[in-house]
Amino acid sequence: MDHRTTAPTAGVPAPPHAVPAEGLRLPGSRTRRFDGEPFGSAVSYFAVDNDPGDTVALHRHPYTETWVVLAGHVRFTVGTAVVAGRAGDTVVAPAREWHGFTNDGDGPLRMMCIHASPRIIQEWKDGGGSA
Repeated sequence: MDHRTTAPTAGVPAPPHAVPAEGLRLPGSRTRRFDGEPFGSAVSYFAVDNDPGDTVALHRHPYTETWVVLAGHVRFTVGTAVVAGRAGDTVVAPAREWHGFTNDGDGPLRMMCIHASPRIIQEWKDGGGSA
């Protein structure tokens, strides 16, 4: 039995299932966004797949965000600090702290951005942004 689905029926517990990656992909991007709430999950995430030079502008959340770098090199800005990361590193942004990142390597950046919330809540510093 294939338990792949995009979301369970409201109010009905869903069996364990796989959420198809293509249904999570952001338009025009290789990055995927998962909001856990419709699936009964207490966490959400972005699975980042960025090219060299790609940047995510300064933004913040009312909860912590934890990054796990899977491949590549990245420069994080968290508040006034600048932190370099590479494959295997983990970096945490505190709740309500402005943060963003740039792929400063010469290859793809692959990273999990784990949100300690059943849904992603973002405020962009410049009022714009996406995701």
